[in-house]
Amino acid sequence: MTQHSASPSDAHDQHESKGRLMRLATIWAIVAASILIVIKAVAWILTGSVSILGSLMDSLMDAMASTINFFAVRHSLMPPDKEHRFGHGKAEAIAGLAQFAIMAGSAVFLLLESIDRLVNPQVLTQPTVGLVIIIVSVFVTIMLVAYQRQVIKKTGSLAVSADELHYRGDILMNGAVLVAIFASGTMGLSRIDALLGLGIAFYLGFVASQIARRAYHELMDHEFEPEERDKVLSVIMMDPEVVSVHDLRTRQSGLHKFIQFHLELSPEITLLRAHEIADRVEAKLLEHYPEADIIIHQDPAGLEMPTRLERI
Repeated sequence: MTQHSASPSDAHDQHESKGRLMRLATIWAIVAASILIVIKAVAWILTGSVSILGSLMDSLMDAMASTINFFAVRHSLMPPDKEHRFGHGKAEAIAGLAQFAIMAGSAVFLLLESIDRLVNPQVLTQPTVGLVIIIVSVFVTIMLVAYQRQVIKKTGSLAVSADELHYRGDILMNGAVLVAIFASGTMGLSRIDALLGLGIAFYLGFVASQIARRAYHELMDHEFEPEERDKVLSVIMMDPEVVSVHDLRTRQSGLHKFIQFHLELSPEITLLRAHEIADRVEAKLLEHYPEADIIIHQDPAGLEMPTRLERI
């Protein structure tokens, strides 16, 4: 069995580049959340809107989650050590579970507040001021989400993805808030505000469950998605001397992917030749997964008949 990884210099450079992007994304998320908290607090004080309160609560939770992400990302980027041979990547998933708890709590609070407003409706004050402030909030959030999506494309970070999901939800919620302010403040439909607050609460609960699911999968060493596993298999089988492959196992921890499998080769070749083929397959995989930790075990073809994947 041989274990392979990307060349130290290339892997280090890519790791450092992705790490800088992830750290910068968490910093900008904290800055944006702080700005949103201030302007939404002003809007809520001036209008008394429960839907604005819901959006404010979400931004407070986002700020807490982004702060947790900042420290989690810093920890996840630490190199492996004697006590953590596989690195610290799962710190991102732990942060995801913390975000779930925060968002679930805010959803329950908003749900109770909205029910109270349904029973005891209130007419909003200064709706125009609220509209202007929320429009500014939407603009700030759109800019942040656009930047986060670029970082996610380059890094695949779970922590940044969770943050992006929060702020994408903010855009939708702020759209609902605009409707609520207009309907309640200018048309006198006071219960619309509370109804939209209920909708926001349920949406927060849904987003929280999505974040928890992704974090759980990573902590439990969930396999790559089926299409990603198929890609790994196709790359392996591209080598003309590979007869088959079995016992493919994959997982991800932070930025690092782990791939291990049994490579079936002709029983007639030498051990040296088998090693050369494994090196070739490993090099091809690293072209697609440069930060992967790859373990390959070479088997004589036909030894694992019940589980082998035949070449067609």
